[in-house]
Amino acid sequence: SPRPGSGAKNPLTELFRAFAKFGDSKADGKAISLSQSDKWMKQAKVIDGKKITATDTGIYFKKHKSLKLGLADYQKFLEELAKAKKVELTEIREKMIQCGPPGTTGTTVTMKTAAVDRLTDSAKYTGSSRMRFDESGRGRGMDGRRDKPDGSGYVQGYDNKNSYDKSH
Repeated sequence: SPRPGSGAKNPLTELFRAFAKFGDSKADGKAISLSQSDKWMKQAKVIDGKKITATDTGIYFKKHKSLKLGLADYQKFLEELAKAKKVELTEIREKMIQCGPPGTTGTTVTMKTAAVDRLTDSAKYTGSSRMRFDESGRGRGMDGRRDKPDGSGYVQGYDNKNSYDKSH
């Protein structure tokens, strides 16, 4: 596999950047946190709960005395972890490359059942709840929650406004 800095695209470097940005909108992809690293290793099945655990990665990650590691330090972290757990470094790297970019496997999926459809259909709402949505079913926000006072001089709730015959 190409070495970092050899000019060729290193898949481990590209995945490092992707996982370093994953879940952190302010991240630039140059440093990875322990939680992002653990996510990557779990997705790659490096952390299996038997040979390598999240506790092991935490111990060796914290030895670098930093909350986030750059690529060079991360490579050293992987080497130390592999050596201590008696696992081939190339095996760990291959698994981490093969797993692909960060995914959202195992996350909660939305249920689509008749009961959910019925409860979320704003056309079936009655009373004051009906006022919170427009004809297309989109929420109106604050306009649907507040009654704006009518300062025209009429009594609140008077339905016959502007119906007075002005011919007198």
